[in-house]
Amino acid sequence: MESPPVIVCFRRDLRLADNPALHAARESGAPVAPVFILDEEEAFAPGGAAKWWLHRSLKAFASNLEKAGASLILKRGRAAEIIPSLADAIKASAVYWNRRYAPAHVEADKALKAALTDAGYEVKSFSAALLREPWEVETKSGGPFRVYTPFWKALSAKGPTRKALPGLRKVNGLGEAVPSDELDDWNLEPRNPDWARGFAEMWRPGESGAHAALREFLEGPAASYARGRDMPALSATSRLSPHLAFGEISPVQVWQATHAQVESGGISRQAGEKFLSEIGWRDFSYNLLFYNEGMDERPLRTEFASFPWRNDPKGLDAWKKGRTGYPIVDAGMRQLWRTGWMHNRVRMIAASFLVKDLLIPWQEGARWFQDTLVDADPANNSASWQWVAGSGADAAPFFRIFNPVSQGEKFDPAGDYVREYVPELAGLPAEFIHAPWKAPEATLKKAGVTLGETYPEPVVDHAFARTRALDAFKTIKKS
Repeated sequence: MESPPVIVCFRRDLRLADNPALHAARESGAPVAPVFILDEEEAFAPGGAAKWWLHRSLKAFASNLEKAGASLILKRGRAAEIIPSLADAIKASAVYWNRRYAPAHVEADKALKAALTDAGYEVKSFSAALLREPWEVETKSGGPFRVYTPFWKALSAKGPTRKALPGLRKVNGLGEAVPSDELDDWNLEPRNPDWARGFAEMWRPGESGAHAALREFLEGPAASYARGRDMPALSATSRLSPHLAFGEISPVQVWQATHAQVESGGISRQAGEKFLSEIGWRDFSYNLLFYNEGMDERPLRTEFASFPWRNDPKGLDAWKKGRTGYPIVDAGMRQLWRTGWMHNRVRMIAASFLVKDLLIPWQEGARWFQDTLVDADPANNSASWQWVAGSGADAAPFFRIFNPVSQGEKFDPAGDYVREYVPELAGLPAEFIHAPWKAPEATLKKAGVTLGETYPEPVVDHAFARTRALDAFKTIKKS
């Protein structure tokens, strides 16, 4: 007689390989009922761009599961209601899932576990999303780290908690079909208009796409990553962030593959460590999120609660549309709109401009990124915005204010990045492309640029904005 089934509840862990919850369910010998629940009311529900990715990631994951022998059950609503109902309907014995770390998610999972346990079901949770659990990387005094460098030293010295589990070629699914939603009925992809039509040119959501991206990176740009990662015109980064955000690949798999490439002589140890330190920043961000409820809305440094932010709807709108008049900022914001992603160096420049040149609250930027990034991640997004704003743990000081012109000249010296995403400036020579208002009238005319018409004048003078930002910072220092 066959054992009662085990439900595996998937969230942002859409992979067959190195999936501890799925692996444990398969090893139990019981039939496996894989389920994904779309709950748009829970904290950090996917934004518009992430929904595009989620649709394609679920499609790829369901196909992989089907080939292995199991059918993915899709449900829309509240997990607290759907999981117990499903468990009763299929007469399950247990429910497994991989852990989440946002305090709201932790509390929801605790409540669900208690309800299921009281109803007689076995409930197990597993470590799958991080290199190490937040409580496994502590200071010598026993608390969480607030500074990244010692955190990374401690984490990298220990390495991951576990080794990556192999891919599953066979999953014993249920013998009969279970009612499931149709993915297309969720309408996750935009249609009228299809503002995501350019995404598919750049991205291949799904587990195989994730491993292809990692392989291509390690065999190519990884060797010069430390130098090339800051140059947005180059394809010098891994672009793994959305794959990691949706759990199509685990950080443990990335860690092991990178170390294997180092050991084989494919890349230097220095290059490998530099890349892995960025994976480590993701773990650090999740540690901050785990220990700081409300980090997505409230500053970690409490003095910033009284910061004199400005209400500037026009400035915010210009920033969102890539119409600030500062080419490197506008290029980044338009890359975001076209591809659902922005180069990390430009993210910092664009974020600094919003927070410090315009004095618009970082929460506005975080919300926009949450909606427009395919790699929108609750921990990375809020931790990185607070880093730029100076209000977070181990943050850049507020008085570190990026000059958008000199940043453009340093990291996009030939102007190739700006030309790609701000084509109305493509005819300008490199010496003026990051500050078109400095170009002689004849140069502008030859390039077909009319400031204020074909391309906007700067929405604010940077020198004035810098002084204004420093004066605002002084008010909270006094208080």
